[in-house]
Amino acid sequence: MERQILINISQLVTPEGSTAKHGSTMNDVKKIEHAAVVVEDGQIAFVGTTEEVKAFYRLEEENVRDLAGHALLPGFVDSHTHFIFGGYRPEEFMMRQKGVPYIEIHKAGGGIQNTVEATRALDEEEMYRLGEIRLKDMLSMGVTTVEGKSGYGLDCDCELRQLQVMKKLNEAQPISVVNTYLGAHSIPVEYKKDPEAYLDFMIAEMLPEIKKEKIAQFTDVFCEEGVFTGEQSKRLLSAAKEAGFGLKIHADEIVSTGSAELAAELGAVSADHLLAVSEQGICDMAKSETIATLLPCTAFCLKKPYAPARKMIDAGCAVALASDYNPGSCFTNSIPLMFALAVIHMGMTLEEALCALTLNGAAAVGMEKEIGSIEVGKKADLVVLSAPKYEFLVYHTAKNLVCEVIKNGKTVYQKGKV
Repeated sequence: MERQILINISQLVTPEGSTAKHGSTMNDVKKIEHAAVVVEDGQIAFVGTTEEVKAFYRLEEENVRDLAGHALLPGFVDSHTHFIFGGYRPEEFMMRQKGVPYIEIHKAGGGIQNTVEATRALDEEEMYRLGEIRLKDMLSMGVTTVEGKSGYGLDCDCELRQLQVMKKLNEAQPISVVNTYLGAHSIPVEYKKDPEAYLDFMIAEMLPEIKKEKIAQFTDVFCEEGVFTGEQSKRLLSAAKEAGFGLKIHADEIVSTGSAELAAELGAVSADHLLAVSEQGICDMAKSETIATLLPCTAFCLKKPYAPARKMIDAGCAVALASDYNPGSCFTNSIPLMFALAVIHMGMTLEEALCALTLNGAAAVGMEKEIGSIEVGKKADLVVLSAPKYEFLVYHTAKNLVCEVIKNGKTVYQKGKV
């Protein structure tokens, strides 16, 4: 047995449980001063104080590490990203600064279509290389599990290539990668005059192939004015559900489309964005198991009002936070910025934000029984801060305080080195 004991942890802070936390329970985090954690074969075997651990283990005979001066948290879960892509769109970013709306750029043939062309041009080797670089950057910010979406191919070959590359990355590097098929990210130019035919293609050809190759756990759709209607989204997601996929929805980002309500109706694992969510949508999600995944960095980059996190939590929703890292609307994967925006601008408590980026993020990718908290029996996915208390996550505003990342009980990032 491979055992490691972490002692003298200045402060251990974690949500607890194997299901998502809803409403006010998101504030319920466990805090232990002078804490200790025992890891055995990659799993957590003990959580308590340093004094308590001495009653069960002979520290002088064990592999012991002293983490005095450091806070310890669960590994962060970024449950909504588009990290496999080709090309960049700085010109569009500058257009938005001059007042051109994101959706207008999209309708004019920019936006997602620009990235589709660049991504289709990537071979598998280059796609893998870019993905690996981006994952290393995420790891340095404490991300131990990430959801990655396809959606920059909008065809058969490139969509499959994106998913296959993410599967290979999951197997070859430390961060766990959860795959989502997002062929319904936009209507490709080949189908602009017949979007129903594109839906037919995804349902009849793509979903069976992806399921056969076991390269995606979820199916997602961009339900938005000018993209996919609620009726079209329901058709695709219903077929995906029947095929055995978990469901996700890009919901109510620009205008209210009723997609939060649709997510709750279909039992989607998450509804994401929600800047324009309706009162009914909030009510429906609060009564369901659907995670409301909020993407504050996107609202920040688009200069849009933030999703109503406070209203959702007070209504009883389970809220997660994620980056939406992509080359267009949100070219950042900054976990420190996300904490700052959630607490300072969205009215979330620090405890709620921590829960949203750990246990509830894990629930948004279907892994809440395995990760998302520091508890006996769960995987030892841990983040060590260069600060003694978790309040520094927001107090030292937008500063990356991660000095070490432990994945499955092994140190995979330390002092800037992977």
